[in-house]
Amino acid sequence: MTDRNGVLAGKVVMITGASSGIGEAAARLFAAEGAAVVLMARREKTLDQLAEEIAAAGGRAAVSAGDVADAGDVRRAVATATERFGALDGAFNNAGYAGDKIAPLHELDEAHFDRVMDVNVRGTWNCLRAQIPVMLAAGGGAVVNTASTAAMGATGAPVPYVAAKHAVLGLTRAAAAEYAERGIRIDTLLVGTTRTEMIAQAAEGRPELAEHFVARQMQKRMAEPAEIAEAALWLLSDRASFATGAALAVDGGHTAN
Repeated sequence: MTDRNGVLAGKVVMITGASSGIGEAAARLFAAEGAAVVLMARREKTLDQLAEEIAAAGGRAAVSAGDVADAGDVRRAVATATERFGALDGAFNNAGYAGDKIAPLHELDEAHFDRVMDVNVRGTWNCLRAQIPVMLAAGGGAVVNTASTAAMGATGAPVPYVAAKHAVLGLTRAAAAEYAERGIRIDTLLVGTTRTEMIAQAAEGRPELAEHFVARQMQKRMAEPAEIAEAALWLLSDRASFATGAALAVDGGHTAN
């Protein structure tokens, strides 16, 4: 049920990668905390079902299916926010892609590299470029970009993914510096191993990978998507009013080791 006194009450938040995992959990949580949510991902039918479930629980949700690597798709999602709900107060730029192959650099082809970079880096860039003008016009806003522990060093993930998440962290910090005095806060989450479709696909047929993924964490388990969503909720809320340019680790202690 929607909490009309929730921490995001009255706000409009765009969520990318909203069809599953962390994005889906965030959509449900943000709506329950009072936000109107704009859901973006490539799987339109899945988004429609999610929006229906949010509405049935008393929340507000709109769907704008598309690929974050396509600037036009991102602009349409931002326009959906302003047309349907009259504003865009926050954004959770969560869409990510690790690739469909775990292999050394020299065994990965250019298409793999390009897609990983397009979703993670160009996707974040496209989102910021479309979201920031709307927030500037309104006098402020908050953005959270999803990075990874791979933004801080070599984690054993494929090289393009590690490079891409380093870039997301750099984009976040540089953009935060540019817009801090103009009322826009921009932070990132350093996400640890989380029980998502992407992790499940990576470990399919190689059960030992699940153990490898959490080996360096203090907490020897995967996070649930809702645990990551809670951190994004705080960063997007007014309770995080003095947080910008931050890299908040929600990683079971990985980066502390």
